[in-house]
Amino acid sequence: MGKYVFRRLLLMIPVLLGVSFIIFAIMNMTPGDPAMMILGEGAPAEALAAKRAELGFNSPFIIRYFHYLLDAFRGNFGHSYRTGIPVVSEIQTRIGYTVLLSVISICLAVLIGLPIGIVSAVKQYSITDQLSIGISLIVTSMPGFFMAMLLILMLSLKLGLLPPMGVNTWVNFIMPSIALSSSTTASLIRMTRSTMLEVIRQDYIRTARAKGASERLVVYHHALRNALLPVVTVIGVNFGQALGGAIAIEQVFAIPGIGQLMINSIRQKDMPMVMAAVIFAAFIASMINLLVDLLYSFIDPRLSSQFSSKKQKVKG
Repeated sequence: MGKYVFRRLLLMIPVLLGVSFIIFAIMNMTPGDPAMMILGEGAPAEALAAKRAELGFNSPFIIRYFHYLLDAFRGNFGHSYRTGIPVVSEIQTRIGYTVLLSVISICLAVLIGLPIGIVSAVKQYSITDQLSIGISLIVTSMPGFFMAMLLILMLSLKLGLLPPMGVNTWVNFIMPSIALSSSTTASLIRMTRSTMLEVIRQDYIRTARAKGASERLVVYHHALRNALLPVVTVIGVNFGQALGGAIAIEQVFAIPGIGQLMINSIRQKDMPMVMAAVIFAAFIASMINLLVDLLYSFIDPRLSSQFSSKKQKVKG
């Protein structure tokens, strides 16, 4: 298991390098002059040329990318073009809001989507099943920002139940979490239903029922545990998508997270801030995928036995 984790951590390096190269190339191909954005449009040509030389824009693309990687490996991700402060400091103050919003949305999706999917599978073709599938299809077709605006219109402007923006209290995270978790909840309902339907038709489920096991024991102990692997995969994938989807949600609800920071930095071509924000988000998503893979071995004992058998073969 330890070797597997170490190998997965090593595989993160080319992933992060690929992400950094793509973002660095995109930011360099987009129009705009960072020197002019820093000094202003009325700055003299000599000052602009000196600022470009200071930022390293007179060097070729590959050289600038190589220098960026060397500084990043030392923990120096540069200073923001807009504020002049280290980008790591600003990201540290904001990334907590994005991670918290993503975690709450995933937990909310699991608490809602998993039970509804189980009930839909157990009561297949019932009114509950048809209603849950219909609602999940409707919710899936709605973008997150559209759901966010509907929630603001209904719960804030019409009913006055929840604040429309800000992060002053935990109440401010209710609507953003619902909007961000809507598509994940719909995916979990459909995935849980399909995997549970496949599992409850297996022979060992019929055997458990024939031996007199209660329906609750059959569903939650025998069927659900064997149906969880695809569901956990969906949860892990959607957590990475939640980090990306939080960008639009944070804009709608004025949450000072990394998504709002990234949008503002892209508009002003603040390359160090955009690079660091994307790399941090990619690192968090990679760590979540690693945790999901490790969770497989706890859900399915056969996977953990494969690790131990490989270890015994190596010793032999």
